[in-house]
Amino acid sequence: MKYMMVISYDGSKFHGFQRQNNLRNVQGYLEQNLSNILKEDVIIKGSGRTDAFVHARYQVVHFITNKDITKLKYQLNKVLKDVKVKKIKKVDNNFHARHSVKYKVYLYKIDLLGNKDSNYYTVVKKKLDINKMRKASKEFIGTHDFTNFSSGEKDNFTTTIQSIKIYKFNNVLYLKFKGYAFYRYMVRNLVGALIEVGKNKIDSNRIKEMLNNNNSKRLPTSKPNGLYLWYIKY
Repeated sequence: MKYMMVISYDGSKFHGFQRQNNLRNVQGYLEQNLSNILKEDVIIKGSGRTDAFVHARYQVVHFITNKDITKLKYQLNKVLKDVKVKKIKKVDNNFHARHSVKYKVYLYKIDLLGNKDSNYYTVVKKKLDINKMRKASKEFIGTHDFTNFSSGEKDNFTTTIQSIKIYKFNNVLYLKFKGYAFYRYMVRNLVGALIEVGKNKIDSNRIKEMLNNNNSKRLPTSKPNGLYLWYIKY
């Protein structure tokens, strides 16, 4: 039977989600504990990879087992460190943690004073023009080729961003991105571009140019520690 599991994790304690040798990662850590409890080899498939030091409030994985999972959530939460199991439920065999996604939401947190824990916020002490950032963010809305805002090897970096919300509360600036798919470093690159706008180093025209010309010069990539996988809709 196939099961969907919703988890959260503290990304500052892991070198990303993806399984890799000799480095603590979420996928391998969860598989090891699942296998120990169920007494069989268990492989999990995630909704997508998060980079080293990126957090997840709502990550989704699926796995297959015929064992009794009645107490599995309790058993896992008893032994897991830096990962919490929020929900486990049986799903249809057609369900896939990655392929069945309708949209994802990422949240990025910027500490404007520099007095928060740097494991969970990115510090930007220079005053940012938030209104300009909001205006420039509209350039990203819709379907675009995000080659200049992504990393890795792919034939096509086209995807759709449905909304971007930017708001400030208690000297923390929040940037929330909603879209179908986000490529490697994409959210961090979008945030990096908007920070440059906020610092008055570039304007919306530079973003337009980068969306329309794959050979444009890249902008800084924001740090991973302020980024959270916030929600996934199926």
